[in-house]
Amino acid sequence: MKRYMLIAVLVTICLLLAACSPGAGLARPAISAPAATATIPAAPVISPAPAPGTLAALEGALEQIYDRVNPSVVNIRVVQKEEVALPSIPEIPGFPFFGPLVPQGPQEFYQRGLGSGFVWDKQGHIVTNNHVVEGADKITVTFYDGTTVAGTVVGADPDSDLAVVKVDVPADRLHPVILADSTKVKVGQLAIAIGNPFGLEGTMTHGIVSAVGRLLPVQRGNTPGPSFSIPDVIQTDAPINPGNSGGVLLDDQGRVIGVTSAIESPVRANAGIGFAIPSAIVQKVVPALIETGHYEHAWLGISGITLSPDLAKAMDLSADQRGALVIDVVPDSPADKAGLRGSDRQVEIEGQQVRVGGDVIVAIDRQPVKGIDDLVTYLTRNTDVGQTVTLTVLRNGKEETVKVKLAARPERGPQEAVVKRVIEKGAWLGIEGVTLTPEIAQAMGLPEDQQGVLIERVAMGSPADKAGLRGSYKPTTIEGQRMLVGGDVIIAVDDQPVTQVEDLAALLKQRKPGQKVTVTLLRDGKRIQVPVTLDEPPATEP
Repeated sequence: MKRYMLIAVLVTICLLLAACSPGAGLARPAISAPAATATIPAAPVISPAPAPGTLAALEGALEQIYDRVNPSVVNIRVVQKEEVALPSIPEIPGFPFFGPLVPQGPQEFYQRGLGSGFVWDKQGHIVTNNHVVEGADKITVTFYDGTTVAGTVVGADPDSDLAVVKVDVPADRLHPVILADSTKVKVGQLAIAIGNPFGLEGTMTHGIVSAVGRLLPVQRGNTPGPSFSIPDVIQTDAPINPGNSGGVLLDDQGRVIGVTSAIESPVRANAGIGFAIPSAIVQKVVPALIETGHYEHAWLGISGITLSPDLAKAMDLSADQRGALVIDVVPDSPADKAGLRGSDRQVEIEGQQVRVGGDVIVAIDRQPVKGIDDLVTYLTRNTDVGQTVTLTVLRNGKEETVKVKLAARPERGPQEAVVKRVIEKGAWLGIEGVTLTPEIAQAMGLPEDQQGVLIERVAMGSPADKAGLRGSYKPTTIEGQRMLVGGDVIIAVDDQPVTQVEDLAALLKQRKPGQKVTVTLLRDGKRIQVPVTLDEPPATEP
């Protein structure tokens, strides 16, 4: 009986499973031949558009910007000819048919350089940095499609480090850039650089705007020494390297917000700190360079420093008083004619003698001046030659108003020689320097009558670099010009005094490559001696 019940249960379970199976209750055809199957085309797979803010969207935007702007960016190569007098070597006695071992008289050598630029207009004007093309005897411009043409400098402004090169190219092959308003650039926004680092044409990098409103000291021409500064400079971490100079820094719309100009790096390569001349300055300077070949900067004619709490206290002012303290007034300058007063007494602050007592500029045209940087920025951004500005000053603790009619910034005379130029014609030390003046000495906490040559820059890998000589690093304003101080001061070579640039050049000219000299320095106010082995000037290409 139990056996029959087990069989019944198994049959019931099988019937239930059959009822639950697919197609249960449907008639099935007899199995004979495979039934014909209809082919249904698969639906096309369409990738969705990248959502805004995604990596794919950023990639797409960068691709579009590159395709649109790269045709506007050019590669600039320059050749500069230099004459070097080679030493005379007599003929070999007994072998007159050999003639002199080396050519006699001055010989020509060629230095080559490279940079970037971009198309300004359909008339063939190319914008680049002044330091890229300055002194060039030959300029070659290469476009994105490989077209190579000769270029000619039609205008240059060392004080803004901008230059314009003219090329002869059909208008339909020129793609001018579009400028953005750099005064609206914000920290954190996208920054895109396109240029030719190390000659690698059409290279794009990107990062962010790291800072705005920087002051960038520039050298006037090939001459080191006191120089003016470019205000409102944009700092970026977009990788910028040698060869990028003169290229574009773009916003997220592919518009130019700046001209890449310099990097801050101990190794002469990208270290995450690059600088670009703001488009607002480019917009002012470039049209003048095209029209007249030069640009006139508005000039006040003072040297000054930012008022610190210690300086304010020394002048019986509130410790929180801000402004630009006038140290010196250039004779016959607009400031001098308007009656501005420089500092007339000295006080000791943190062990240094500092001049005080001059006018403190607290506003210009009712715009607050919190320091010397504010004053420089306002003059560059908002004024022109011949314009009258209203200065609000504190004089003997009382507020006064002074009107000043601005003049054109004077050309700098040849008072500062170029050490590098002269040295490269003899034994090579590898520095750029400037004759120490009372103002520079004071800025470094040295006696005003201290003489010597302040090292501004040390060439990488040079004898000076190998010996550990130090260049300048602290920005300051002297006689209305920006410069770097804080470097070693050369006061003697082999115990022969060095009082100015010309002395150093003459002493080094008497030395030979490979010769060891003892350089006497002032470093941080202390006298030290450093042995240096001089070298041949850097090799030049024929």
